[in-house]
Amino acid sequence: MRSIVVVFLLVISSSFAQELLPFHGKLVYDVQICDTNLKKMIPNREMVVYTDDTLLRIENTSLQLGQQVMIKHMVLNKSYLLLETPINNYAIQTDHNSQKRDTFPYTFEKKWGKRKIAGQKAKRLIVKHADFEEPMEFLYLKNRSTKYLNSFDDFPGLLVKYYVPTVDGLYVYSLKLMETMVPEHDLFGIPSDFKKVTFDQFMDEIMNFNPEAPEDEHPHE
Repeated sequence: MRSIVVVFLLVISSSFAQELLPFHGKLVYDVQICDTNLKKMIPNREMVVYTDDTLLRIENTSLQLGQQVMIKHMVLNKSYLLLETPINNYAIQTDHNSQKRDTFPYTFEKKWGKRKIAGQKAKRLIVKHADFEEPMEFLYLKNRSTKYLNSFDDFPGLLVKYYVPTVDGLYVYSLKLMETMVPEHDLFGIPSDFKKVTFDQFMDEIMNFNPEAPEDEHPHE
């Protein structure tokens, strides 16, 4: 009897270990503001994710900073944020292992039933957040890791529809393409015209920038 129980537990353990499938490819999310009064002012955009299951590249846009690209080594848990500014092109280094983790702002409850999105059968969550006026329905793929979105590790799978509150308003992210492919390795490199800095160094240069100074005092490195 004991041996049967041991075998059963090993089978269960193995099934859980195989539950998350590695992903090599491209994810494209449609991003739009939820407030109908702001839709004419804030156009829809896309967030594009590339991964080889070890390296991650997320291309996004914000009203404040414009185009942003994050390149992350998911095993080492270190990343660069690529920003183009009038001063210089910067690759801002972050070691996520040394960061104090903020309290996870979402609480959620799993719900029965599935919905289809971008050709995928997704499971449902009812999610609460202090900045939501009411609970929102999120969708996720339970057999894919949360790591491909970088900031949603406490959810039970890869989010394919989710809401993010910002200073501009509430945005909804909806998966519209999931393509298996081998991304070009150059996608995960730091361009030679980007200056590698820490966040503190970046802030120092921004704060000390004098737009009236001669142009050669601020050479690109």
